[in-house]
Amino acid sequence: MTASGSSRPAVRRDALGVAHLWADDVVSLARLQGETAARDRAWQLEHHRWRMEGRVAEHEGPSGLAWDRFARQVRLEHTARRCFEGLDDETREFVEAYVDGVNSTLSQGLSRSTEMRLLGLQALADRPRPWAPWTPLGIFWGIHLLFGTFPGKLFASTVVERLGEPWLPLFATEGVHAAGSNAWVVGGHRTASGRPIVAGDPHRTIDLPSCYQQVGLACPGVDVVGFTFPGVPGVQHFAHAGTVAWGITNAMADYQDLTLEQLRPSDAGGLEARGPAGWQAAHSTTETVAVRGGPPVEVSVVVTPRGPVVTGLDDETGATHSLRTPTQTGADLGFAALLPLLRARSTADVVAALDRWVEPVNSALVADVDGDVRHLLAGRVPVRPERNRYLPVPAWDPERAWQPGWAERQVGVVDDVMVSANDRASGGGLGVDYATPFRARRIRELVGDRTGLTVDDCAAIHADTLNGQAAPMAELVGAVEESALSPAAAGVRRRLLAWDGHSDPGSAGAALFATWRHAFVRWVAGHPVLAPLHEPTGWSPLFLPWVDVTVQVGAAWPTLARLAGTDERYGIRVGDGVRAALEAVAAQVHDTSTAPTTWGETHRLRPVHALSGRPGAPAPPDVAVAGDRGCVLAASSGPGVDDACLVGPVARYAWQVGDVAASGWTVPFGSACSTVESTDPHAFDQLDAWVAVRLGAVGGGLGEGAAGAQPR
Repeated sequence: MTASGSSRPAVRRDALGVAHLWADDVVSLARLQGETAARDRAWQLEHHRWRMEGRVAEHEGPSGLAWDRFARQVRLEHTARRCFEGLDDETREFVEAYVDGVNSTLSQGLSRSTEMRLLGLQALADRPRPWAPWTPLGIFWGIHLLFGTFPGKLFASTVVERLGEPWLPLFATEGVHAAGSNAWVVGGHRTASGRPIVAGDPHRTIDLPSCYQQVGLACPGVDVVGFTFPGVPGVQHFAHAGTVAWGITNAMADYQDLTLEQLRPSDAGGLEARGPAGWQAAHSTTETVAVRGGPPVEVSVVVTPRGPVVTGLDDETGATHSLRTPTQTGADLGFAALLPLLRARSTADVVAALDRWVEPVNSALVADVDGDVRHLLAGRVPVRPERNRYLPVPAWDPERAWQPGWAERQVGVVDDVMVSANDRASGGGLGVDYATPFRARRIRELVGDRTGLTVDDCAAIHADTLNGQAAPMAELVGAVEESALSPAAAGVRRRLLAWDGHSDPGSAGAALFATWRHAFVRWVAGHPVLAPLHEPTGWSPLFLPWVDVTVQVGAAWPTLARLAGTDERYGIRVGDGVRAALEAVAAQVHDTSTAPTTWGETHRLRPVHALSGRPGAPAPPDVAVAGDRGCVLAASSGPGVDDACLVGPVARYAWQVGDVAASGWTVPFGSACSTVESTDPHAFDQLDAWVAVRLGAVGGGLGEGAAGAQPR
């Protein structure tokens, strides 16, 4: 790291603008990290703080009300404060120092923010409210609250209520279609260096600014490069500490219970909730949410012995549910893992640090210079009946309660190659819906029996665009006889079956496939037997992405087609839908004004920015993106909705264990990216490399980076 031997904190910017920080101790280092984060990502930090406090609507208007209501009802800030108060002394001091650093420079960063000017909040930018000591914990939990399984259980309960439990398997997302993160490790006997390589690319909603920030952190006992969530100290998920490196994917574990509650007024004037032992007191209060440009809104906050109520209050007409999570139950967000991770020098150190992790539950790959390679599941999964994983739990059923302790942690030794891609094999069987086994198999196939592997080879794996959805499409389309189609639709059928299966920007076959997929998904979603699912749920619009029928069919169409196509009780004649989609595509292709000729014409990057759509908001970058759902390069689109890429790799890395300088990394936009139209040269200087799937040198520039050549 830079400034070795200096008695004063120092910041060195590499060719990518990444801040490499040096200080005399971890407390000074945390303060320096907070200062730097507030300069580089001030708007992002401030907006995260509003979300943590449930005050988005106060600054942005009614569009933020749905989130604010949820944040207040789930007691986001209250829980963060409880978790902060439970920290050990050293971790508490570490977090407090980071907050001090943020508070010292936040006004400098916000004064340059396009977003604050657009909102007319210059006075707030000049004199922002100080962060509370627990703000980083609230930011971290706010990012991950909807990352778990409970929103999916809302849709599952709707399916069971309106169609019956036998319909649930049709909407299972496990299959060759699902998108998600990748991570893999190869042992030293497979690499050119003779030491392991850990590589991966987490896939999330592509936010602008990016949800991850590259950073280098060093002080006596600490020397780490990695990715951090802006607003949170240390490095949390992916890092290289010289002698050891690690990466993670979501383990797809079910660690959240959604509990069906019954509430009634109590004789004392409050509320009671029905529990296993009868009616019990529930804590209830009312909070006021300020709304810019409108009257304040009263929000009911109710906490039962199971947890805070998150549906069915105030104007909502749907069923009432509370949420139970390990974080709330134990008043612990796992921040005690942060300092041990920074100090880790071996695989054993990382494994020990992750023993303190809580949520989200991750599948971690760790390797060190001695060749010790491990795969482990990090996080806390409650011990309770397996059926709790599928549907909301009746609060009054004593057999569904959590038992003392947590599910036993799983740690395994890796002798050769290990791939973790949200798949069932790497997830430890602690969940219900896993992602496709296709991506894990494909990565193993690309590694093959090769030796002499390098960081560049890993970048080529990142870039792979073979689409796992091509096979189920070909099976469905191939089963339709040409004689049953119009000549134009028969031509579409032949072109689809001739497609090589790669979702490259210049591919006409990939564009045609996406057009057919839209038509098929919409046909299924509009089928009369699914009509009950289109009726309003009565829940908050915040949960619409999880209960929208077209979105759910788009996520599960291969599974749905396979099951419905072989079981007549569902009443969906899949072959009719395939033919209807082929005819619809034929009509659209005939109209050249609406039909894309290549995948890149419509599969464009559409990052999510908090002020997107607001008059005067600067437009985000408009670039074509390779990959799709089902690819290793899982830059996803929305089947049945549109082709825009909202979800994809929010970071890429390939850690050459024992050699930080030989490692590579990148993020979608840049290291600064404090505003949409920033004049900072590092606001968007990694975008071209991200699109081309090149890795920048850690501590250096992009150069040629890792080759984006696609292995086939």
